[in-house]
Amino acid sequence: MPLNVLVVDDSAVMRAMIVKTLQMAGLHLGTVTHAANGQEGLQALDGAWVDLVILDINMPVMDGEAMLEAMRGQAELANLPVIVVSTEGSDTRISRLVGRGVTFVHKPFAPESIRDVVGELLGVVP
Repeated sequence: MPLNVLVVDDSAVMRAMIVKTLQMAGLHLGTVTHAANGQEGLQALDGAWVDLVILDINMPVMDGEAMLEAMRGQAELANLPVIVVSTEGSDTRISRLVGRGVTFVHKPFAPESIRDVVGELLGVVP
């Protein structure tokens, strides 16, 4: 079954790299939606079926932490799997995010690490 993924990152290059990494990891992708900040990400989730959100933290307009908080406050999005992919170095902030139910992956990352995290979260095997 193909995975519908929302990739939220303020860098178009990083969004493309994440999608390429998912493909290189052998994951069967369905619809991939892109958003440049948390506000666009929430709009993309409105009425769309998404299996997984891959989210950056440090973005303009609405950062990833605010988007995650908004998602967790909506019953239909509260349990949506989220992978935070970021250069964030603050252990306190990372712990806070993990406490909200996300999986954290540091940039840069190998395709295998994304494949393994997605497989673990969604129970899929490429």
